[in-house]
Amino acid sequence: MLGQSNFSMGQQEIPAEGIGKVTLTPHQPWYREPWPWILMAGPAVVIVAGAVTTWLAVSSSDGLVADDYYRRGLAINQELRRDQAALSLGITARIEARGGVLRVRLTARGAAPEALFAQLVHSTRAGHDQRLRLPRVAPGVYETGLPALPAGRWRMVLEDPRGEWRLTPTLTLPLARGEGNGEGKEGL
Repeated sequence: MLGQSNFSMGQQEIPAEGIGKVTLTPHQPWYREPWPWILMAGPAVVIVAGAVTTWLAVSSSDGLVADDYYRRGLAINQELRRDQAALSLGITARIEARGGVLRVRLTARGAAPEALFAQLVHSTRAGHDQRLRLPRVAPGVYETGLPALPAGRWRMVLEDPRGEWRLTPTLTLPLARGEGNGEGKEGL
C-alpha cells in the first residue's frame, strides 16, 4: 500500500518493534491547553498591577510634600515672628461656623483691620484648601460665606491684610455641635 495514508478519523497507527500497533491522538493547539494560561496569569497580573500603580503615582498629587520645601524652611523664622506679633499685640479670635457663615470675633489692643484673610488648609488634601476674605461687619466682628467643606481636620490661618500678624487655630468638621453649629477658639 504504497502511497496511501495511514490516517483514519484523526488517528495514526505506527508500528513499533515488539509491541504491536500504538495509537496516537492528535494534540490540541497550545492556546487550548490550560497550563500555558495558568503559567502566564501570574506575570500578567503583576504587569497590570504595576501599570495601575504607575498611573496612580503619576496622576495623583502628593499634597503632603511641598515643591519649595527648602525656601519654606528658611522662611519659618519669619512665620514665627508673625505669631509672636499677634501674641504681643494681645490678639485673640473666637471662630464660629453656623449656617454656612464663618464669623470671627477678634479682640485686639489697638486698631482692628478693615478685613481679615482666612486660609483654610486641609490636613491631607491640598486640593480642598480655601482662601477667604472676611470683611468687618461690626466692631471686632468679621464674616463671610463658608463654602461646603469635606469633613476632617482643618488648620485655619487668620491674618491681617498687611501680613504683620497671624493666628493659627484648628477646626474639625463636621463641628462638635452638629453640622454647621459649633465653634473653635484661639488664644483665650
